[in-house]
Amino acid sequence: MNVLKLGIPKGSLEDATIALFEKSGWQIKLASRNYFPEVDDQELSCSICRPQEMSRYVESGMLDAGITGKDWTQENESDIEVVADLVYSKVSKKPTRWVIAVPGDSNITRVEQLDGKRIATELVNVTRKFFEQRGLNVNITFSWGATEAKAVSGLADAIVEVTETESTIRAHGLRVIHEMMQSNTQLIANKAAMADPWKREKIENIAMLLQGALRADRIVGLKMNVSQECLDTVINMLPSLHAPTVAQLYKQEWFSVETVISQHQVRDLVPKLKKNGAEGIIEYSLNKVI
Repeated sequence: MNVLKLGIPKGSLEDATIALFEKSGWQIKLASRNYFPEVDDQELSCSICRPQEMSRYVESGMLDAGITGKDWTQENESDIEVVADLVYSKVSKKPTRWVIAVPGDSNITRVEQLDGKRIATELVNVTRKFFEQRGLNVNITFSWGATEAKAVSGLADAIVEVTETESTIRAHGLRVIHEMMQSNTQLIANKAAMADPWKREKIENIAMLLQGALRADRIVGLKMNVSQECLDTVINMLPSLHAPTVAQLYKQEWFSVETVISQHQVRDLVPKLKKNGAEGIIEYSLNKVI
């Protein structure tokens, strides 16, 4: 039997990734101190790996495909194929940001003022390239964690750290002076695996379903009954991926109208629909939109 070796990121992305796979149709069950979780698909073999190392394993062929951040693939300079962007994280459905931050009482306000200064970060290679491209000579040291504390304690003049909300950075009394790059989660694949017809189809199917589940997180279905005289008015009010679905009710001059819209539109739209003749309005969640 053909089996695809898939890497699941350990750490902050782990729970969000497993939940995304569950919504996409795969049950991944973790066991304590076990890096090889069970999955209800005989064609999949899963391994738990640190996202910082994932692209290396994929590039070498130890894994056929894996989920990791675009930042770590760039940091490792890995020669892999990006199959799909999957914009989600442990907190939100937005890209993460790598920022340059300094202590709040520092007189540094611009990147150019960091010339000759000490910088702590986990993203060493990307940071080095960033400053080299600007002709700035900085002393970059690798940080094993608690990077914010390096600046607070005076071990570094600035840090390069990943953030979503900047809350941790602000909590340590630091101030962001520059956004260095944005990153998001990606499904990446080994190039030899993508040259294999069976593996390529399996990987692309996984990508399609994961992306479909992410799209469904941001939209909902809306269904309602509308009389003949109000139909045109209601239809003109409805946003939709395509045209709304309209079906006449049995032996009545009423119609069932169904559409898919962004979740944030519902609170403003539903009262307007009700006011203009829509009845029996139903909002329902979606698992996937392909």
